[in-house]
Amino acid sequence: MNKVFASAREAIKDIHDGAVLLLGGFGLCGIPENCIAALVDRGIKDLTCISNNAGVDDFGIGLMLQKKQVKKMIASYIGENAEFERQLLNGELEVELIPQGTLATRCMAAGYGMPAIFTPAGVGTEVANGKETRIFNDKEYLLEHAFNADFALVKAWKGDTHGNLIYKETARNFNPLMAMAGKITIAEVEELVPAGKLDPNQIHTPGIYVKRIFEGKNYQKRIEQRTVRKLK
Repeated sequence: MNKVFASAREAIKDIHDGAVLLLGGFGLCGIPENCIAALVDRGIKDLTCISNNAGVDDFGIGLMLQKKQVKKMIASYIGENAEFERQLLNGELEVELIPQGTLATRCMAAGYGMPAIFTPAGVGTEVANGKETRIFNDKEYLLEHAFNADFALVKAWKGDTHGNLIYKETARNFNPLMAMAGKITIAEVEELVPAGKLDPNQIHTPGIYVKRIFEGKNYQKRIEQRTVRKLK
């Protein structure tokens, strides 16, 4: 099976209007920049995006929000995006905010083939409205369903032609969990090498989870908040 694609546009060519997408990254770190740019270029609409956050106004998922491509956003943090706030307050965007640990565990459950998990996070809050709860060992837990995503878009530091992936530092955030969880996982990497060139002991995502891979380009690697101190 040839998993290697020439570009992001080729790799995402069958993502359709109304698709459910998992997008890796934490803040702006480790996001699939090339895949997002290709989605914006193609103008795909009515997307449900599951991600740690919604990017910023002019970068990340924020670029898709600017083009009104996102119908629903499922995230654990949305505090850096004024356009997101505007669409939410005007009723233009459906939003589901969930605890960050629940976001990670729902990804993990999908990757493990589990239909749902029970978690104490959110019990007694608005997060629990309309959801089933059960008591285990005298403690209340909330039922949360595994994600059912059509595609997972992830970004890694290095990958090989079999789809094995290595993430670097903070970019090893939601990417490994989401790579397991998508029905079709598309990985963009900074460096693509022949199979056998990666140290097996360093691989974070085995290639069995990855259906498509390509070498990205022109990474900006933006920082949301940069705090520095003056030199004395």
